Amino acid sequence: MALSAAYYVDFLTNVSMGSNQILVQIGPPDVRNFPSNAILNGLEIMKMSSPCKTLDGNACVAYSKNSKIPKKKLIVLALSSAAVFVVLMAIVATFFLYFRQPKKPKRCPSTWFQFPTNVGNSDSKVSICSFASTAQSHALGRVLSFAEIREATKNFDESLVIGVGGFGKVYKGMLENGVMVAVKRGNPGSRQGLTEFRTEILMLSKLRHRHLVSLIGYCEEQNEMILVYEFMAGGPLRKHLYGSNFPPLSWKQRLEICIGAAKGLHYLHTGASDTIIHRDVKTTNILLDENFTAKVADFGLSKLGPTLDQTHVSTAVKGSFGYLDPEYFRRQQLTEKSDVYSFGVVLMEILCARPAINPALPREQVNIAEWGMHWQKRGLLEKIIDPHLVGFINLDSLRKFGETAEKCLGEYGAERPTMGDVLWNLEYALQLQEASIQNANSSDNSANYIPEIPGWISRVESINADRFDINDEASDAATTTSDVFSQLMDPKGR
Repeated sequence: MALSAAYYVDFLTNVSMGSNQILVQIGPPDVRNFPSNAILNGLEIMKMSSPCKTLDGNACVAYSKNSKIPKKKLIVLALSSAAVFVVLMAIVATFFLYFRQPKKPKRCPSTWFQFPTNVGNSDSKVSICSFASTAQSHALGRVLSFAEIREATKNFDESLVIGVGGFGKVYKGMLENGVMVAVKRGNPGSRQGLTEFRTEILMLSKLRHRHLVSLIGYCEEQNEMILVYEFMAGGPLRKHLYGSNFPPLSWKQRLEICIGAAKGLHYLHTGASDTIIHRDVKTTNILLDENFTAKVADFGLSKLGPTLDQTHVSTAVKGSFGYLDPEYFRRQQLTEKSDVYSFGVVLMEILCARPAINPALPREQVNIAEWGMHWQKRGLLEKIIDPHLVGFINLDSLRKFGETAEKCLGEYGAERPTMGDVLWNLEYALQLQEASIQNANSSDNSANYIPEIPGWISRVESINADRFDINDEASDAATTTSDVFSQLMDPKGR
């Protein structure tokens, strides 16, 4: 080997398992006393794998000690660990699914029944038990047992039937605490079913107003759908207008009934947490108590109104023929103004004491809304009023009433007033009627009342609107009026 020349060499050696040191020496051995004549420029040490396939010798020793464990035990331990892991994962998954999914409702005697829900032509099979559980959780009124209902109505005695509607028969009943109630029992063959039953409960459970019929409770046992309301001794308004032997209502009573119903509808539109559209306003759904206080009833077709960012609710057309808003009928766009139109029909029905639709009459008189507006626009509405009102109704009050009905029956919803405006106009018409009664009682002068219609109409038609002559009587009237206003202006006159 030449001096001053690069040289490299590979060595392979076995290292003792008990030593962790390697001695590397270059140059001549020390024993010869030669000077160092070599430089170590680089050194690379590579350690080969041990028989246990690891670079850690100590681990190989440990492996050799533990290798005495039998293979069968290792297999058993591995399988046991895997089984425990699978069981734990199954338990965790079960708890996760249990708390994630809602609890199923409890079973009840009435499991399933079929009712038409008025959605297209299909019948829906719905579990009434599931709804009952939901209703109770939301405190939707008192849940009455079928036994209580049967006892209250004397096993649904036919002599206690006080009405029949699209939902079914209505019975007069008395609960065990002595409270008189009206029990509406669903008829499986009726055109109304579970949807209306549910809507009625959901709506009335959150509504409380003096002019809305209160829901006392409901029953859903044994395939029954039963609603229990406060008892209204006066019954439906329609029976007091025509078709019964009830004494005719006075004009003041009719105005007060209209005002009460308007207050109830006004509350639905503005007073509740959400706007509620009744969608079935008519004289059979306005009930009277023993004091003739009007209350709006039957919320089976009610619908939540549009929100702040909506102008209407798109929905299928539902309601009663003769009371339907024509704009809603054409466009299927529901607003609170649809109730206003129906209420306008009610106003004409109350004034004329005849049904909203009467096919037995001549064609132009069949629809009371069209017939009434025909005479209202001519200024001769008094020609078709209830004969019992002739001679007892104030002309100014009638005019205000007619104007209010005309606005309610506008062709488009934007033209109609709100129920708040309708309420104000009706109260004003009542004030005019009461003021005229006081004046008539004080002066025995009924000149401001409608006399017999034929003679009065002929005199109106003979008036020439283009000519007005001032006679002595008019001058006297003007003098009297001036005297009155002079007293108002003179502090001593009061």
